[in-house]
Amino acid sequence: MRGLFINSLKLVRFILRRERINSVIWIAALVFISAAIPPVLNEQFGRPEDSAALLMTMENPAMIAMMGPIFEGEYTIGAMYANMMLLLTMIAVCIMNIFLVVRHTRGDEEKWRMEVIRSLPVGRLANLNAVMITAVIVNAVLAVLTGLGMAALGIESISFGGSMLFGAALGTGGLFAAVVAALFSQLSSTSRGAVGYSTIVLGLLYLLRGIGDVSSEVLAMASPLGMILRVQVYVNNYWWPVFAVLLISAVIALAAYYLDSTRDMDQGFIPVKPGKVHARKYMRSSFGFAWRLMRGTLIAWVLGMFVLSASYGAVMGDVETFIGDNEFFQQIIPQSPDFEQAELFMTMINAMMAIVCAVPIIVLVFKLRNEERELRAEHIISRSVSRYRYIAGFALMAFAVSIIAPFMSAAGLYSAAASVMETPIAFGSILKAIMVYVPAIWVMIGVSVLIVGVLPKAAAFCWAYFAFAFFSAYLGAALGMPEWMVKSTPFGWIPQLPLDEVHALTLILLSFIALVLTCIGFAFYRKRDMLT
Repeated sequence: MRGLFINSLKLVRFILRRERINSVIWIAALVFISAAIPPVLNEQFGRPEDSAALLMTMENPAMIAMMGPIFEGEYTIGAMYANMMLLLTMIAVCIMNIFLVVRHTRGDEEKWRMEVIRSLPVGRLANLNAVMITAVIVNAVLAVLTGLGMAALGIESISFGGSMLFGAALGTGGLFAAVVAALFSQLSSTSRGAVGYSTIVLGLLYLLRGIGDVSSEVLAMASPLGMILRVQVYVNNYWWPVFAVLLISAVIALAAYYLDSTRDMDQGFIPVKPGKVHARKYMRSSFGFAWRLMRGTLIAWVLGMFVLSASYGAVMGDVETFIGDNEFFQQIIPQSPDFEQAELFMTMINAMMAIVCAVPIIVLVFKLRNEERELRAEHIISRSVSRYRYIAGFALMAFAVSIIAPFMSAAGLYSAAASVMETPIAFGSILKAIMVYVPAIWVMIGVSVLIVGVLPKAAAFCWAYFAFAFFSAYLGAALGMPEWMVKSTPFGWIPQLPLDEVHALTLILLSFIALVLTCIGFAFYRKRDMLT
């Protein structure tokens, strides 16, 4: 038995070295977010009347289904933060762990790296054991740093014990996702399948928890995500859910170890569905090829846009209570005596969601670069497919998604708002208010194509620019950013409907800039070498 795990610790050092960038960035971002939000909540909702108004909004069944239940006790800043952020932050931690585990298990098998490792004097289960140990280390570091960071804020209701429990809950949720990913890395034959199955399970558990939190405590407890919320951090601070989920994770981990000990390398227990002998007609075009590669990701993002917008629409029936006299909301929500609070709130939500719509589009365009790195693009470009035609398929798909995603966002916002408002805002008004951002989204497509064509290694610049665009559009007014800085992104030029008037010339110019950037990216992509 011991021989199965020989040299696991050496592999742990090797995996930690490979993870020195990815995991550090993930941990730093999560710790920063966890420690940055409580002071904002303390400033904006520190008054009893503000926290009471927020409590009324969070007791909405839609908000409970999305963020979790409100436990009996004083609704302090700590309880408020845990209610709003524990589950959402845990989802991000789970995604980090899924990618971490699949990358070093099934991912390494697909890239033939595992054969090199297995040829060395290591045990059969050494790699999986090393990945699990690495996951424990990463989540433990995340838990401790998060707890210490939040305890150091000095907010009265955010105690040291509660902060360490908050960090432990995040780490435990991450470990649960890690063992689920390890299990599906044995069951699935591909890394894409392992990530897909793990994400589906995570989504189903989130859905089960949401239904249970609204209607049945038993259903909520049946989901480890629901169980971990019962720590009631900053309210009662129960530790037993942490140990219960760790026990469940240990059982799943044993199943993953057993499956890894019995299967052949590069094989899985879930059979791969054989492809068709002849490709469908749509696959004979670069557009169809792009759709085939990205359909799962794009469908998930579009549905996510619908659900996220619907969650905001669910509070529009009580938006005046939600906003109240809160200075923060007064700063980020445009003000006008000619419009109702719901319309002003809708204006802010549409601006935010329009920028989020650019995320799947940027991911789609940079899929071109990923295909190059995996040495798959050369099999297509070396044949009778021009580079123009190849990149055009992904660009056209991006432009199509730039129309579909905002439409689904508008549909989600309207469907939820119509169910809670006596006089809902017309769907046409919501649709027009978000579709006006499409030319700005097109500029982001142009920037992405330009980077892929000219300097694909600078992909981080595109994401940094996107982050700045989101930050300036969402918090620019609250932070007093100068107008020139806000307008340094394409979203700063878009009128906020129904408050502002639409200037056709501005939208035409943005569309022209997007076209020029895209054409330049096409031209350079045709000339540059692959993997440069």
